[in-house]
Amino acid sequence: MPDNNADNNERDLANLHIEKPKTHAAGATAVAVSMKRALGHMGPTRTAKTLLKLNQAEGFDCMSCAWPDPDPGHRHTAEFCENGAKAVAEEATTTRATPTFFAEHSIDDLDGRSEHWLGQQGRITHPMIKRPSGTHYEAIEWDEAFGLIADELNRLNSPDEAIFYTSGRASNEAAFVYQLFARAFGTNNLPDCSNMRHESTSIALQESIGIGKASVTLDDVYDAELIVIAGQNPGTNHPRMLTALEKAKKNGAKILSINPLREAGLVNFKNPQTPRGVVGPGTDLTDLFLPIALNGDLALFQALGSLLVESDALDHDFINAHTTGFDAWRDHVRAVDWDVVTATTGLSREQIADAATLLRNSKATVFCWAMGLTQHRNAVATIKEVTNLAFAQGNIGKPGAGLFPIRGHSNVQGDRTMGIWERPPQHFLDSLQQEFGFDPPREHGLDTVDSIRAMRDGKAHFFLGLGGNFAQATPDSDVTFQALRNARMTVQISTKINRSHLVCGDTALILPTLGRTEKDVQTTGPQYISVEDSTCSVHASRGPLPPASPHLKSEVAIITGIAEATLGSRHGIDWAAMRDDYRNIRKHIARVVPGCEGYEVNVRKPGGFILPHPPRDSRTFETDSGRGEFAVSPIDALQVPPNHLILQTLRSHDQFNTTIYGFSDRYRGIEGGRRVIFMHREDISALGHRNGDIVDIVTRWDDDDQDRCARAFRIVEYATPRGCAAAYYPETNPLVPLDSTALKSNCPTSKSIIVSLVPSDEHTMSSGTGNQQPTGSDWNHKSHPQPRHLS
Repeated sequence: MPDNNADNNERDLANLHIEKPKTHAAGATAVAVSMKRALGHMGPTRTAKTLLKLNQAEGFDCMSCAWPDPDPGHRHTAEFCENGAKAVAEEATTTRATPTFFAEHSIDDLDGRSEHWLGQQGRITHPMIKRPSGTHYEAIEWDEAFGLIADELNRLNSPDEAIFYTSGRASNEAAFVYQLFARAFGTNNLPDCSNMRHESTSIALQESIGIGKASVTLDDVYDAELIVIAGQNPGTNHPRMLTALEKAKKNGAKILSINPLREAGLVNFKNPQTPRGVVGPGTDLTDLFLPIALNGDLALFQALGSLLVESDALDHDFINAHTTGFDAWRDHVRAVDWDVVTATTGLSREQIADAATLLRNSKATVFCWAMGLTQHRNAVATIKEVTNLAFAQGNIGKPGAGLFPIRGHSNVQGDRTMGIWERPPQHFLDSLQQEFGFDPPREHGLDTVDSIRAMRDGKAHFFLGLGGNFAQATPDSDVTFQALRNARMTVQISTKINRSHLVCGDTALILPTLGRTEKDVQTTGPQYISVEDSTCSVHASRGPLPPASPHLKSEVAIITGIAEATLGSRHGIDWAAMRDDYRNIRKHIARVVPGCEGYEVNVRKPGGFILPHPPRDSRTFETDSGRGEFAVSPIDALQVPPNHLILQTLRSHDQFNTTIYGFSDRYRGIEGGRRVIFMHREDISALGHRNGDIVDIVTRWDDDDQDRCARAFRIVEYATPRGCAAAYYPETNPLVPLDSTALKSNCPTSKSIIVSLVPSDEHTMSSGTGNQQPTGSDWNHKSHPQPRHLS
């Protein structure tokens, strides 16, 4: 395969220029940018037809983040953000990737292109196949594609040799049918993107409060006295959250922001739908900002707990009536070592005391967090510590208070509700058995990391991806790429070209599907789908556009087509009835999924309905003890060797997950390129570099004795804590070892990778995936140890 990565890197660096970071999130600029992108991709008619329906009660749900919608009577005409408009423009583009396009571009040629270039080639119009030893994709008929997939599945020695992956974009209807098919086939191998994102949240909350979901509604955010935002960048990743924060501030809320980078969206917001946002100074959001060092959150939250205990700022009535384990937690945080706290967090005791004062003075606090907390070795313990603080002050099950993990992908939470999980609860499997008459597999399946291991080791031979870009979303790129290439067959249900089509099995299929923006018409007439947001609200979604091609099928039609070809009449499941009329799927959902009784009626109401949440609704906890469970965890801090940094991977403002919209991260002042590493001024000097130097980022994981390198990044001086650095993914995914995962959740530790920097001209490029290996006598293996932890 030709190595075009060096060319891509050079072009990226040649076009890159650095500007001063912004101190506010400018809504007016966002509107202008989003409209320009939309008009360029869709033209004026399609732009109006889609954006005016986006996130409306009778429209379609945004395919990007899972931020909740306001009540139908309080939605703006333009109820979308910049990145939501970009996502719509990408999907509703008029550009097409036809069979002719694939005939003109070999797989090797496409694999040498950048993610951005691939995404700009438009919607895939026909099902495509790469046959064994083939160099190009070619068109294939749907029935033949389904037959080939069925043949491959049915020749496996065990159903557990198949992997059924899901991204967060799939609808509830598609997710339910997908998990039903996998389990009817005989496996719980249902990894999903949550395994790499909020799995630490799901595990921590399930053990602490009995349910792995947010305990708040959008109204609670509006009514909070204090909002804590930890490890989250709303301005880029959930821009509509800024409107909610602005409303909360007007209602008197204070905001405590905890993040290594002082992101523009945490500082000030200029709302284009208000006069103050257009011509005024905007709204100052954060009252106290704590620039925490990477992996310091666990120590910070324990220190805050210590100060709350010290001042007796506790809700003893709630603690006594609804929790267990308080005494052990109280004694643990009383004994916190402040020297360890300040060294680990990079904060002073005075800064932490100021934060504790905000908590002490609040009678209703909402705790928000995202990937900045979930992607560390100690992530589960950290999130349990957030839960401890909520328990201590009774901030669960009352207005204006609660736990709010901010989900990063539309309907990733709904997919889990519908049964997309490798570790399903027994009661869910019992309900499936009662509804469909077969006994589903009871053993846990493989999550994302373990699925990669299984393909790597020749224990899994078939991979089916329902949406997403598995190759680029996952850690340890060289290992993941080889694992996918080891498979006998890979199948991707997709709308546009991505890297996972090019890093593929011996036989590879692309099955093009309808998007959220498009009308879904089956034999019984027009259909709608449903999704769930971050606050357990479930609502309908209806696309307004005709399909991009007459050869597309819906996700439900594709899955049921594969299921029919593979299983036939096995178990007596009527796949055709579910495909022809999605109401039949929702009838099954109503009888199988807890809280979904009356699903068909409730989901069609304007704004939908909210699923039950015992801690939020009645302060009841379906835990082992029947109470909210305080947890005691040692402060587990990374030990960083001299001349090393802790690296976090993050998004640019011009991307969503692995989709690269463009090269403008304007809030951070990065224009024209992506290969940058943000560092503190003193770290740049101390490590012998200068601002603007080009370096390779290197790490090593002793357990597998493999050096990892991401080549050619420009150093950018930035306001980040000493010893901490940041760079964009997926360019830095090669640095994340497959075996470096969070305890209990197995979530990759993409926010705490110990790295060193080497001048780029000291390395040579190797062919392949972009995970270039360092060479030369000055590369000392012993100077790059695996991460160690202090307890």
